[in-house]
Amino acid sequence: MTYSGIISNVKSDSIGAEIGLMPGDRLLEVNGEVVQDIIDLSFALAEEEIELLIERSSGEQELITLEKEYDEDLGLEFESAVFDKVRQCANKCIFCFVDQMPPGMRESLYIKDDDYRLSFLYGNFVTLTNLGVKDISRIARLHLSPLYVSVHTTNGELRERMLGGRQAGKIMDQLNELADKGIDFHTQVVLCPGVNDGRELDRTIRDLYALKPSVLSLSIVPVGLTRYRDHCHPLTKFSAAAAEEVTELVHEWQKKCREELEESFVYLADEFYLAAGKEFPSYESYDGFRQLENGVGLVRSFLAEWEEEPVMAAGYTEPQVIDVICGISAEKILVTLLAELAVPNLTVRVIAVENRFFGSDVTVTGLLTGGDIIEALKRLPGSRTGIIIPGVALRKGEQVFLDDTTPADIAAELGAPVRSAYFAQDLKQLLAAWR
Repeated sequence: MTYSGIISNVKSDSIGAEIGLMPGDRLLEVNGEVVQDIIDLSFALAEEEIELLIERSSGEQELITLEKEYDEDLGLEFESAVFDKVRQCANKCIFCFVDQMPPGMRESLYIKDDDYRLSFLYGNFVTLTNLGVKDISRIARLHLSPLYVSVHTTNGELRERMLGGRQAGKIMDQLNELADKGIDFHTQVVLCPGVNDGRELDRTIRDLYALKPSVLSLSIVPVGLTRYRDHCHPLTKFSAAAAEEVTELVHEWQKKCREELEESFVYLADEFYLAAGKEFPSYESYDGFRQLENGVGLVRSFLAEWEEEPVMAAGYTEPQVIDVICGISAEKILVTLLAELAVPNLTVRVIAVENRFFGSDVTVTGLLTGGDIIEALKRLPGSRTGIIIPGVALRKGEQVFLDDTTPADIAAELGAPVRSAYFAQDLKQLLAAWR
């Protein structure tokens, strides 16, 4: 197989710039060896004398020799962290969110990433169903740890049914083998009512807890259901009663874990507490928020940051009206906090936007679209000074929503400036000093 890393950016004043590398150039070899990803590249560039085989955008190949310090970086960024192709998921999971996406969206939203390299580099969850002997050997040899593993259930037969493949049933053998080789992992369960909850969930927690300390954490998140499920496995969302059962089961396990290990080990996504009407666990119970990007502890972390951020504002000389956008599930929390924010001449309106794009069952803020935000704001009477949108709803590193609209589109449609708040500190500062 041919590997090539396409350079997307060369930092100024870097070695890469000095030797004339340009965006669009392809890195073919380092010291006569092909590199399949930036993991290989990091090891290859550890040498002090480097020989690079570069293919220019014209197709011409050039051999470049250089000397550098042992830990000196070349200053290169690549279009992808992997130089072949991202390994995609071949499973047919009954809960797959990608299968519930509407047609006609950008191509990247339909990619089912299941690449262990991206798991190590960026914390992407993988199923391990496409790992071969060479992959496991490489993971161990390079000590690619920790990995992030989607377990869903430790019952092999049930996992085969949930993921739609016989390879899926080997999960405990794979985890044990990796643990024996010194690899740690964070794990997750996408919980589906009547499928892998109840006794099955209890078994999964027990089995993974037995793999401590190799299993660093276990998060449990509810299945996400959109309105585009015409050809998907029939599933339902968690009722308040079912969510309460889950919180009680996990709470008992957390008590046991804290008594034995002084850590919770297993953590619930915020949606379960919201659905059950339960109080969120204490800040300390999250043990440093090990899976915050998985929706575990976002509310508690937000509340803690909000309390710590002082309001440094004398208020406004003229009346200001600012709309704060959120998903349905976050409305109650934000309304309570903002009611206590005393900034003279400031009126804050919390706008909980119904998700019409994916369906009303999707209530999290991170899946809001620009189109739904625009429609919700158009229905509101009166003028506004500005709009604060949730940064979590934007594609990481970009100013674009899932439906390809942008904050600039919202500003143009509503005739008001739009700014993004990524967390509590941003929100509080924007409200206190909008201008």
